[in-house]
Amino acid sequence: MSDLERDHQPLEVSWSHGEHDHSPGDEPAEDAGHWIRNANFGLGFSVLLTAVAFALAGSDIIYPPVVPVALIVLAIAQMGVHLVFFLHITTGPDNINNVLALVFGVMVVFLIVLGSIWIMDHLTQNMMPMEKMMQMQP
Repeated sequence: MSDLERDHQPLEVSWSHGEHDHSPGDEPAEDAGHWIRNANFGLGFSVLLTAVAFALAGSDIIYPPVVPVALIVLAIAQMGVHLVFFLHITTGPDNINNVLALVFGVMVVFLIVLGSIWIMDHLTQNMMPMEKMMQMQP
């Protein structure tokens, strides 16, 4: 059989129509119990991390100069809990848009905060000294 004859023959494709076949981003529907359980886990972790932060800040459980570092670590853990359990940011291929939106939002906040600090620093440097301002008043 030549290649030309082979090209005109219909292809036999075996499609499986099982319930596990879906395209990326077209995930099967999950029951409401899954979402409620996830939200409750997230709430529990958030409350636990908040209680631990208040306990560390209000007591002498750890060495006092280390308390700010411990609170920063707990704050980062709290952000991770919120990202995973409430914003549903995961490493799946269908979450690329969510991750890009999050990165863009963080970048905008970073630019606004950095720009504000930069502007305030330049205003402080260019202000007239207080002694000269007092001399100008009648």
